[in-house]
Amino acid sequence: MSFDWLTPSHFIMFGWLVGFAIAHSGLAALRMSAEKRLGARLYRVIFAVVSLSIAVPMIIYFFNHRYDGLRLWNVQGVSGVGAIVWSLSAISFLFLYPATFNLLEIAALQKPQVHLYETGIIRITRHPQMIGQIIWCVAHTLWVGSTFMVVTSLGLILHHLFGVWHGDRRLTLRYGDAFQVVKERTSILPFAAIAQGKQTLKLQEFLRPAYLGVAAFIGLFWWLHPILISATGNVPW
Repeated sequence: MSFDWLTPSHFIMFGWLVGFAIAHSGLAALRMSAEKRLGARLYRVIFAVVSLSIAVPMIIYFFNHRYDGLRLWNVQGVSGVGAIVWSLSAISFLFLYPATFNLLEIAALQKPQVHLYETGIIRITRHPQMIGQIIWCVAHTLWVGSTFMVVTSLGLILHHLFGVWHGDRRLTLRYGDAFQVVKERTSILPFAAIAQGKQTLKLQEFLRPAYLGVAAFIGLFWWLHPILISATGNVPW
């Protein structure tokens, strides 16, 4: 069997993903000690700069090589598939960027803090970013259908699955029994805690300005998506 389709870009992309995972999760693991030494704001700035310095070129590389390798399937001409992919992508962003985030803290305009939440999207799943990433990967793998896309999706999903364990471990070390209480009342699998009677879905908690911001971002990204792909195509990577 020939492996001519296994281009170097598969390994390069996997290397990007491993590097991002090490930097992102490694800095997250150092948060408590780093904040004591550097302060919460400076730590957040360093975390953001390091993460973005890897993520931005990685995303550009992904755009430019997403069809590399073997084309396993092509459903882009099938009626309704485009709508399904966009719908799944929109849903993924509602999980990837839940309104439990304080945007001022992310930008380090306010002192960043670690919070324990049990509202909004957390009632559905304790790890919304992992669920959102899986949904995003399913949608884009369906649309692109290449071996390069499969490698990218597997790498992203593995990183986020590790993040489930790593995140729970860090919160346990920081909050102890308080987090165990939250852990008992929430679930990793979407809607599992609700089905078990441990949680109640309160739709009014989703009627917040932050969720309108996410919806606006989805609309903006839908408009910008072809422009971004065209612009990144000018980068010779």
